[in-house]
Amino acid sequence: MSVLVFAETWEGNFKKATFEAVSYAKRVADMTGGSTIAVTFGEVSDSTDLGAYGATKTVNVSNLTSFGNDTFASALAEIAEAEGASSFVISNTNNGGSVAPLLAVKAGAALISNAVALPESANPMVVKRKSFSSKGFAFYQSNRDKNIITIIPNAIGVEEFGGSSESASHSASLASSNLNSVSVDRAKGKIPLPEAELVVSAGRGLKGPENWDMIEELAGVLDAGTACSKPVSDIGWRPHSEHVGQTGIAINPQLYIAVGISGAIQHLAGVNASKNIVVINKDPEAPFFKAADYGIVGDAFDVVPKLTAAIKSFKGNA
Repeated sequence: MSVLVFAETWEGNFKKATFEAVSYAKRVADMTGGSTIAVTFGEVSDSTDLGAYGATKTVNVSNLTSFGNDTFASALAEIAEAEGASSFVISNTNNGGSVAPLLAVKAGAALISNAVALPESANPMVVKRKSFSSKGFAFYQSNRDKNIITIIPNAIGVEEFGGSSESASHSASLASSNLNSVSVDRAKGKIPLPEAELVVSAGRGLKGPENWDMIEELAGVLDAGTACSKPVSDIGWRPHSEHVGQTGIAINPQLYIAVGISGAIQHLAGVNASKNIVVINKDPEAPFFKAADYGIVGDAFDVVPKLTAAIKSFKGNA
């Protein structure tokens, strides 16, 4: 049976999470002996052929140009029925995470969220996922014939298979959403935090928003995303779009640098999936050090500029 993938775009370009989801779906399809069908929405300016990541067919829903979780879920369910798809793979982004539960109802499928590995088996579907606010893992077994797997961005990795996909189009029957966007606040020119491989974050230890330039500079030399703790976003030093933690954005970068953050349990819940955590804090008793792979006890205003200069020097000599 076929595996359907929600292929997300951002301003007409495929997200990195889409390539990850398509290549994951290809490996699931190999387990079931089926094909991989990627579904895009609206105008896609990205010329990348998703066949390179394992898609055998790419279906574009041209009459849905603005995101709506109900309209997108309905279109995915329609295409799945037409294509005979029994499994769905969706990246657990903001959009993907809101589409998946609606799709589960419309398609009559089981939903296994926050997957961090390929299925242990496809019949029955058994998937390893994060549990307990990312502090542990559990294996979930589906008792349905149809299944939806949402994968955590950066948890699986992208694999290229080489190839091309057949193109097709679909006109969604539900063309207008029951929900309307009142306003949209987009962070332009920044690396999306869920997809960032490197993240530099800071907390109240910076003492004020006027000191954020050194965080931006460090992130710039690393080509990293910038983030902050909840208290920082709550008091307006940084936008809420940068808030990482249990009640903010959950991230899974290769490297997470935390500057002047004490390490409250709610913050750790959103970042402890990071492959490597570096903590910079002048308080040697800061709880975050217990979760760190590397720690620097020192004043951020002394350490961060020196770290930035050292990285610039290293890159200049490379």
